[in-house]
Amino acid sequence: QRKTYGTAQYVTGIADTTATGAAYIVVEGSDQDIYVAERNAMNVMDKDKVKVRLIQNKKGRKPEGVIEEIIQRAKTEFVGTVQLSKDYAFLVPDSSKISFDLHIPLDKINGATHGIKAVGKITSWNPGRKNPQGEILRVLGKSGSNDTEMHAILEEFGLPYKFPSEVEKAADHIPIEITKEEISKRRDFRDIITFTIDPVDAKDFDDAISVQKLKNGLWEIGVHIADVSHYVKENTPLDKEAYARATSVYLVDRVVPMLPENLSNGLCSLRPHEEKLCFSAVFEMDDNAQVKNRWFGRTVINSNRRFTYEEAQTVIETGEGDFADEILLLNTLAKKLRAERFKKGSIAFDKLEVKFHLDENGNPTGVFFKRMKEANLLIEDFMLLANKCVAEFCSPNPQQKNEAPSAPFVYRVHDKPDGEKLKAFADIAARFGYKINLKNEITIADTMNKTLKDCAGKPESNMIRSEERRVGKECRSRW
Repeated sequence: QRKTYGTAQYVTGIADTTATGAAYIVVEGSDQDIYVAERNAMNVMDKDKVKVRLIQNKKGRKPEGVIEEIIQRAKTEFVGTVQLSKDYAFLVPDSSKISFDLHIPLDKINGATHGIKAVGKITSWNPGRKNPQGEILRVLGKSGSNDTEMHAILEEFGLPYKFPSEVEKAADHIPIEITKEEISKRRDFRDIITFTIDPVDAKDFDDAISVQKLKNGLWEIGVHIADVSHYVKENTPLDKEAYARATSVYLVDRVVPMLPENLSNGLCSLRPHEEKLCFSAVFEMDDNAQVKNRWFGRTVINSNRRFTYEEAQTVIETGEGDFADEILLLNTLAKKLRAERFKKGSIAFDKLEVKFHLDENGNPTGVFFKRMKEANLLIEDFMLLANKCVAEFCSPNPQQKNEAPSAPFVYRVHDKPDGEKLKAFADIAARFGYKINLKNEITIADTMNKTLKDCAGKPESNMIRSEERRVGKECRSRW
């Protein structure tokens, strides 16, 4: 349980600044934030670690304080626009959370000109001065141009758009050829029908699906993920850089990859008609999508075809096209998996994604909405199946035989839904004539799914779907 401040005169916390210059100091272990008025905020910036002296205020009001010391700056570099005059220059930060401009001496502008977008750094900040002193580190380009603004976003959020030279060098020295010795250690899927289904603008293909009929009458479905661990070894420069980046970041017109391009778009991209190393979950399923056997391990594949979601959807809707029999079979099995999930409490979120039409210079010319269709759901359901079965394999029930022993394992789970949020949502839905049954998790999920279906196309749809996604994401089935 979080504690109150008691009689402490000084506390340490993290600043959450406002556009007015005031701040709220978040203190670990406290149930209240400390309000700091602009006049008492020193020269604090968002996320700075600060020492605060508590001051008396009117009874019943939130705790109030005065910042006595900036213990640690969260950030010293900022993206902004250069304002240049004859005698001085300023960098005006893009972020609305920054309430000051950086004063830049003319010998520290690093070639920047008036109106240019640049990255500046605080070099000193004398007590009592409104503006810190700084210098220009990097010039990004002309404000308003697509490339400049994209680089500004990357700089603003600390996203590196270049790899260190040692990382690039390490990636360049990875052998491209897959040896016969390596293939001999793996289960061979190269002669089994395999394909990828991805967005039309995808630059790399991380996962693939294979399908074949077995002699025992069951369907063998393989879910194949690029075996990055074969190329990126622990504690190497590649591994450390990937760990620091954590994930690839997708902007409207580009990707900031976790790994250098010859890995992310080359060796670890499951491109068609190329032998690729994978880690796979392989299932033997009957016509009712019941898993009878499963296997996990390293494989080698050779994808027959790269489908976009739109191409796969056309096959589903018309029954015609490349590998139509296989796609229709997978879609039938996926629908049965989905029905089983819903029966166990999963929620049918209707994901509405905003996409942009861009011209040849990367400027947006239009906007459109992209909905999840059966081709998207097909991939999602088999990925969910793979994740579910891997979790069961790594931490099995004592009754399960021939499974791996229980071991520490990382899971992503959704906690039980917040009762107050659910009740508030149920009250909103009731005003439009929809009933949310709060009896248990299954009735909650069932009635949420029914509400999603019944409100489709009606004026209240956007409001209800937005509220339902906010609340419902907390109670997705953990199977």
